[in-house]
Amino acid sequence: MHDERRGLLLVFGSAVAWSFGGAIARYLTVPDSWAVVFWRSIAAATFLLAVMLWREGWQGTRKLFLAMGLPGLGVGLCFAIASSTFVMAMQYTTIANILLMQAGVPLIAALVSFLVFRERVDVATWVAIAVVILGVAIMVSESLTGKVSPMGDGLSLLVALAFAGATVITRRHAQVGMMPAVCTGTIMAAVAAGSLMGSAVVSPGNAALLFVFGALNLGLGMALFVRGVRLVPAALAALIGVAEPVLGPLWVWLVHGEVPNARTLLGGAVVFLALLAHLAWQFRQQRQSPAMPMPD
Repeated sequence: MHDERRGLLLVFGSAVAWSFGGAIARYLTVPDSWAVVFWRSIAAATFLLAVMLWREGWQGTRKLFLAMGLPGLGVGLCFAIASSTFVMAMQYTTIANILLMQAGVPLIAALVSFLVFRERVDVATWVAIAVVILGVAIMVSESLTGKVSPMGDGLSLLVALAFAGATVITRRHAQVGMMPAVCTGTIMAAVAAGSLMGSAVVSPGNAALLFVFGALNLGLGMALFVRGVRLVPAALAALIGVAEPVLGPLWVWLVHGEVPNARTLLGGAVVFLALLAHLAWQFRQQRQSPAMPMPD
């Protein structure tokens, strides 16, 4: 119980750290989004590498990177895409639109697992997936009115799909070390952004914000998550993770006055209800399942 309580606090801490990303990004005045991705990724990679060196030493860190293999590279690529497109999407749409789409990641991951690996999906999950698709469709429909950029909705959906891809790979390769995989993803994002950005020069104020955006928002959030997620059930971790898309738009609204539009709120509410109902059903199934007999 002590370990599970500690895991709950760590996962919740990661959701809170991640939730400040939008509020921090709105303070940035860097015109080149690729420069933002580059410096954010550099700061996150430095932070994650420092944590691994502190915990594992040089030899232990080296072994972690070598042990992750191709699955780790796949997880890293997914996180590189997600973290990069998150920054890009903020240029075209609201923070709420991006984060509320991420709320459906657990159910999108179940759909991806079925389509790619033909994993069995029960009826309740199919119903929840259908409702999530409906909610996302409501949010995306705002693009048809011309009030929200289709590019913003497309990038927001790509963020959710990339996170879902990382989830699927991690589930199928549980032995993959998440910390080196995510660190690799930040390095991938930095290399890609470095080749696409115009200039790496930023003002001292923006440099400080980019350090917080990368090291504390992205890096610290991931470090807390990978430490805590191993100590709690997956369904409970997903439920606690809902705090990020709930708190994120709230901080942006309080700090920057950015108010989500009606269809974003309606579609996001549909996604949330589907996720919470599905998680409640999972908890009920777990409680009703017979306990495994202890070996003699």
